[in-house]
Amino acid sequence: MNQKITKILMIVATCLCVGYFSGIITKESITTWYPTLIKPSFNPPNWVFAPVWTTLYILMGVAAGVVWNKMESDRINVRKGLQFFTIQLGLNLLWSFLFFGLKNPLLALIELTLLWLMIYETFMVFKRVDKMAAILLIPYLAWVSFAGILNAAIFWLNR
Repeated sequence: MNQKITKILMIVATCLCVGYFSGIITKESITTWYPTLIKPSFNPPNWVFAPVWTTLYILMGVAAGVVWNKMESDRINVRKGLQFFTIQLGLNLLWSFLFFGLKNPLLALIELTLLWLMIYETFMVFKRVDKMAAILLIPYLAWVSFAGILNAAIFWLNR
């Protein structure tokens, strides 16, 4: 298999693994704690989250793989972008632990702000390396923006 495709597939698989572990953290709370919360009218049904996140993890992985494949032509920005990408991926997993594992919407909201900023920084560096890779992160940035509003509303309604 082509080395470029292998790099993309490796990062997509890594992102999907993060999603899998987020799902493990989330699973119990989705049926026990989460239904007890007061949620805003714009809260999507639970079935929406898995396909949206799966799609986002795939797009994120493709974006990072495309950037990784530019290592020879722009080593500094590729390394910086992949470092930011790795940090945001860790923060992505941490949010699930804070919100669903610790059942702490306020702490999750604070962390989500850091996640959003790190996604934005990743987007900005990816844009310097490959514009299409950056564009692939826009749905993720939009969804995390929505998740922030939703998280804030849940915190506010349940304080």
